[in-house]
Amino acid sequence: MLKCSSRTMFFATLSLLLLLLSACSSNTSTPSTAEDTTSLSGASKAAAPTGAAHKTTYPLTIENFSISGEGGEWKNKAQVFDKAPERVVANTQSAAEMLIKLGLTDKMVGVAALYGSVTPDVADDFAKIPVLSKEYVGKELVVGASPDLVLGRGDLFADADWGVGTVDGLNEMNIRTFLQTTNHKGTLESLYSDITQLGKIFDVQDKATAFIDSLKARAEAIKASVADQPEHSFAYIVPATEDSITVSSMQNDTYQLDALSLLKLKNAFEGVQGEVSVEQLITANPDYLLLSAYSGSPDISKLIQHLYANPALQSMKAIKNKQIYVTDFSQFWGYGYQILDGIEQMEKEMKANPIQ
Repeated sequence: MLKCSSRTMFFATLSLLLLLLSACSSNTSTPSTAEDTTSLSGASKAAAPTGAAHKTTYPLTIENFSISGEGGEWKNKAQVFDKAPERVVANTQSAAEMLIKLGLTDKMVGVAALYGSVTPDVADDFAKIPVLSKEYVGKELVVGASPDLVLGRGDLFADADWGVGTVDGLNEMNIRTFLQTTNHKGTLESLYSDITQLGKIFDVQDKATAFIDSLKARAEAIKASVADQPEHSFAYIVPATEDSITVSSMQNDTYQLDALSLLKLKNAFEGVQGEVSVEQLITANPDYLLLSAYSGSPDISKLIQHLYANPALQSMKAIKNKQIYVTDFSQFWGYGYQILDGIEQMEKEMKANPIQ
């Protein structure tokens, strides 16, 4: 199933639809179980020795989080690593791809949630990783892979059939955890911070720095490509069915909104809480409509046809100007670096079909 945070209507809708369709130490070490009340700074508590600024000194303490149930409160919780993890499970495809980018394919013993396209440049390595489930994976399969680290999207750390288990529960079994902060009031800076932290955990800090630099350069290139263009508005259409219109306010989707801002795109429903009606969509009259395609989603081409043909929408700019764009699920809802792939593709398509 495709389970996302219940805090947004988008996540709840997709979760219901697809439900119908369908680390780091020896056994003697103990993970931190005390709640850390300090703010997440992105910095490790380990000090590198003189002359080895890019080497990790273990034991390493990383400030991270636990989460209190589905859609629950995120609380600071430190994780202590006595050595670099050797057996890692990623609870999403995009998290696994990020580790591949850091040269850590051989550390991966499991991946789940294959809802999007694999980035071509990591496809060969990705094929080497055991797939625990093509959908969201439960705790039993995760623990069965004998990981010393479970990482990925934070709202999947729950005791549910779609969850890998709670942070506290995994820690009690001597399994470290790392929740991506892109999934918690995230921005692109959260992505860079996550990569920095992973670089320290696995002692691949030089690779992490180079990766971050390349991502920042891509983000700046996107901004430069639209520097002389005006700001435009957009609305996100949830692909619920092929012949319905379900609109998300995206009120809590800060990571996606930050990435879209690179293209000078502004959410038409900024500040709107709760459900968005078709009438509100028509009144907002956004310049663009955005959708995402995922494994098991309704036929997106038919949905787009219905949107263009819907009599009630004919006054809208996005309909009259044929401005509907589709992103891959992993490139938009994966909470990883792949969001830049989606934004770059969107930028190319928008330039090829400019608003007149």
